Amino acid sequence: MINEYIEAHGRRIYGLCLTLTKNRHEADDLYQDTWLKVLKSIKSYDPSLPFEPWLTAICVNTYRSSLRRLMRSPIVDFSDAEEKQRLMDAAPAPESDSHAEIRRAIDLLPEKLRLSVILYYFRGFDIEETAKALSIPIGTVKSRLNKARKLLKEVLKDEEYL
Repeated sequence: MINEYIEAHGRRIYGLCLTLTKNRHEADDLYQDTWLKVLKSIKSYDPSLPFEPWLTAICVNTYRSSLRRLMRSPIVDFSDAEEKQRLMDAAPAPESDSHAEIRRAIDLLPEKLRLSVILYYFRGFDIEETAKALSIPIGTVKSRLNKARKLLKEVLKDEEYL
């Protein structure tokens, strides 16, 4: 049963993982963690409701949990120059597509605004689905999207991307 869900929703959820983490290795981890949580909680899923918003909520919550863990973890000390260079070499290359400036601007948004923008504009969720996935009221989604648009307009204008 889970294989059918992975086949039907795997590509989209992996795309969301990539968008959230901005790093292929972290996206792989988030993708695996998401499906493990789905497997553990599949019995609580109500089949009369759409699967994708439920799956997206699990993915977003898993991502948020990983951010909280990261915030509590100690800061890495780069006293070893070789280790620092190895990590720098492993970092992904900058994006080269025509939307790279917009993506960089979105990455500058506060996390709660960024999540709303990603789900609404990049994942194609409507306001209600975005609210359910983020476990927030519809009005909050509208407010966050409005604030994000204003901030993006300013950032892109200031950076002369337009």
